[in-house]
Amino acid sequence: MTQQVAHASVSLHQLTEMIASLRIASEAFKTNGSIPSKFTCEGTNVNPSLIISGLPMATKTLAVILEDPDAPKGVFVHWIVWNIPPTNKILENTIPGEEGMNDFKKKHYAGPCPPAGTHHYHFKVYALDNFLHLDPSSGKAELEAAMDKYIIGFGELIGQYTRKK
Repeated sequence: MTQQVAHASVSLHQLTEMIASLRIASEAFKTNGSIPSKFTCEGTNVNPSLIISGLPMATKTLAVILEDPDAPKGVFVHWIVWNIPPTNKILENTIPGEEGMNDFKKKHYAGPCPPAGTHHYHFKVYALDNFLHLDPSSGKAELEAAMDKYIIGFGELIGQYTRKK
């Protein structure tokens, strides 16, 4: 007797449903609220705290990408960090994991600093079921490619900032 093996194909819709929705908040500002200058180029330029809830049980590590989609030449990356131990809170003014290269060509947090007008800043948090092995000079594209097949949760917090000077 021959046994048939059922091959399951997973649709993009089903895959999206398999990724947990993370809830991201901060003690520093509310969703779509104004980011205090302390966390920008006009202040001490340190990362705000991020409060994370809804992490899947299988989370081995987190990754964060901070980007500005309103930049004059397209999306501008302010911070990337990966291999953050699973946590419910990334503390203010910390290096919680391995930092990569931002679009300022620096390996550290670089807060909001729009040239003109109000910009939106997306703090994107990814829950991963594996550790990443990336070169420290990696940027956003390398991080996204490396974590693509390991993402089990995602959430983001959006804040706004307008330069005062």
